[in-house]
Amino acid sequence: MTQSPGAAADSRPAHGGSARYGDRYGAPRRKLTKRAGLVLSAVALVVVVIGVAVFAWSGNAQTVSFKDVNFTTPDAWHATEDIQVTKEASQTAYCTVKALDSSFGVVGWKQLEFGPVPGASGEVTQQAHVALRTQSEAVSVSIDSCWIAGT
Repeated sequence: MTQSPGAAADSRPAHGGSARYGDRYGAPRRKLTKRAGLVLSAVALVVVVIGVAVFAWSGNAQTVSFKDVNFTTPDAWHATEDIQVTKEASQTAYCTVKALDSSFGVVGWKQLEFGPVPGASGEVTQQAHVALRTQSEAVSVSIDSCWIAGT
C-alpha cells in the first residue's frame, strides 16, 4: 500500500515540526538560583582578594639591580668588566659575567658574590672589576644575570 503525499504530511505532530525543540537541542538551561549566584560571587571575590595579596607580596620580594659600566678586551685571551650591583645591605647577591665572541658564543664566564655590607642599612651599591680569561677574542662583555641568595 502506498501513501499519498498529503497523508505523509498529516502524520507530523500538530506543533509544526518533526521533533520538539527540546528533543533536538536538549532542555533549555535553567537560570542560577539567587543562592547559587551569591555563592559564585563570593568565590570570585575570594579569588580576586587572594590574587591581589599574592601580587602585593611578590612586589616585596628581594631584588637586585645591576649595571655594566665598562669593558675592555686587551688581547685575545683576556677581558675585563667593571660593574655595579645595588641590593639590600644585609643580603648576599650572585652575578654572572660573560664574554661573547663575534658569533655570540660564550668564550669566558665568571660568577661573582656580593656579600652583606657590615654596618650598612638600606640599599647599597657595590662595585667590582672582573678579569676574565677567554678561549678566543671577545667582542663584548656583560652581566648575564644577578640574583639574591636563596631565591
